[in-house]
Amino acid sequence: MNAARLSPLELTDRVLSMATTGVYRQSVFEALGPVATQRQIRDAIAQAKQFGLYTVSALRDEELGTYYQVDSASYESFQAASKTLATQTTPDNLAEQVVATHQALRAMLTTVASSTLGLGLLGGWCLLDGHTQLGRGLWLGAIVAGGLWGVQRWIVRRALG
Repeated sequence: MNAARLSPLELTDRVLSMATTGVYRQSVFEALGPVATQRQIRDAIAQAKQFGLYTVSALRDEELGTYYQVDSASYESFQAASKTLATQTTPDNLAEQVVATHQALRAMLTTVASSTLGLGLLGGWCLLDGHTQLGRGLWLGAIVAGGLWGVQRWIVRRALG
């Protein structure tokens, strides 16, 4: 494939523009095949569904597959949104957004981990001081917060690869 690759936003735009007059799935793959992988095209179709792309089951074909259409209002809405994204997302701005997201995730995990540790220590102190019911409640809170921290950490690791 010697042609230049398209961004996911551009691929979604092409899928939606083709669907304004109606298009079969196979035709989308044939038209976008030179500039994108099949996986990227499938992702673009999935993204386009969030912007009003819908299937017409009555026009489904055995060889050509699903028939897609989009109404003009949904397509115009997507075009307005994509223009806004294109003007706001420069490479520097994108890098800043990635760094800010990473810092926010780290702060979230640190906060929950600190809360877990604090509840555990406070619960232990209460147990040593004779406040067994309060100590057990705080330890239960520490276990729940620790579980929450573990789930959040797992989600972050999956999201960041």
